[in-house]
Amino acid sequence: MRANPATDIWSRTRHRRRVLAVVFAVVLATATVLAADAIRRHVEGEAELVSDAGFYRVPQPLPSGEPGAVIRAEEIDSAPLGSTAWRVVYHTRDLAGKDVAASAVVIVPDVPAPDTGRVSIAWGHPTTGAATRCAPSLGVDPFQLMEGVHEFLLAGYAVVAPDYPGLGVPGDSSYLLGVPESNSVLDAVRAAHSIRATGVGTDFVLWGHSQGGQAVLFAAERAAVYAPELTLHGVAVAAPAADLTRLMSDDIIDISGVTIASYAIPAYENAYGDEYPEGTLSSILTPAGASATPRMASMCLLSEVAEIHEIADPLVGGYVTSDPATTEPWKTLLSENSAGSSPIEVPVFVGQGLADELVRPSATEDYVALLCSQGADVDFHRYRGVNHGLAAYAALPDMLVWLADVSAGRPPTTTCGAAGR
Repeated sequence: MRANPATDIWSRTRHRRRVLAVVFAVVLATATVLAADAIRRHVEGEAELVSDAGFYRVPQPLPSGEPGAVIRAEEIDSAPLGSTAWRVVYHTRDLAGKDVAASAVVIVPDVPAPDTGRVSIAWGHPTTGAATRCAPSLGVDPFQLMEGVHEFLLAGYAVVAPDYPGLGVPGDSSYLLGVPESNSVLDAVRAAHSIRATGVGTDFVLWGHSQGGQAVLFAAERAAVYAPELTLHGVAVAAPAADLTRLMSDDIIDISGVTIASYAIPAYENAYGDEYPEGTLSSILTPAGASATPRMASMCLLSEVAEIHEIADPLVGGYVTSDPATTEPWKTLLSENSAGSSPIEVPVFVGQGLADELVRPSATEDYVALLCSQGADVDFHRYRGVNHGLAAYAALPDMLVWLADVSAGRPPTTTCGAAGR
């Protein structure tokens, strides 16, 4: 019996409609669950911030503790669906090696940990500010801006998200200071491992965006010496603030550079105060810049951007008396806090948006060239039309492929030596 073409087409169309209806229903149900979960996290997060206001306060003077030793930890009710999370305060070290407290969030999937422990992703966050209250973990939903957190949890990884010293726990700012930032990243992994309920092992991968890129690159350079009991498998960065001299020189003429400098100058003044006479570092500011800096440094980038613009806009072109990248002692200090002084012995992933006006593509190209000259295994990806804020999200699909390779011990793709790099 011959098939009726009209009936056959109608049947296939009806089947297609049924499939599309099922797909739409699944997508709608998933979106509904995620939306409901976001609302739940927001409500529970607000309640936690009210009830846990004292969580970040530590005794003064701080009782001594080894780097990574937990001072206190508590479970967070607002963890993403299918996961468990903790807010943690732990010991770390500042630029001078002094024992200080720092805070972090640890998230693990609600599945049994392997016998060897969960591999963790230590996430270095981009700039949120330099004031204590600007800590990501103090957000109503501290998981919202963790780039890749849901994908990592789904793949079975733990996520360790440090705030950096001076954020969360009251203390001196570590903004763009490579050593204390990287110490806090490595010590957060130690702290997560010491909390038995997390199931976190000693194997980890570093992942950072912008300021967080600088933090995790420093951590990758220093991990073998600072935390030899941990096993680093690789470091991934998106639009990293790798070369601070280039960053300052490129951006000081616009509002981003004014904002970055307003966070960095007080942090560097405090960190290097014993090395230079008082006022040496701030002398690069114009009178108007010096007057505005304390107020700008007290503001959080994500929640007070309008207020920052109101102050910084009139200072563009008149904030500093000269380019910090070419003016001593700033030139030396920015160089000391730039990545690349030591080779990285693990695979490196780099993602860069070509529409980035903050971390310029040329700066990242040059940093990748430096890595290659040092013998690093680099997987470098460029993304057309992607700006600074979206760099990590654009890089995430490629980063996840790279992550699967390095976690499994497979050699990843290398860019170094490729034609037309």
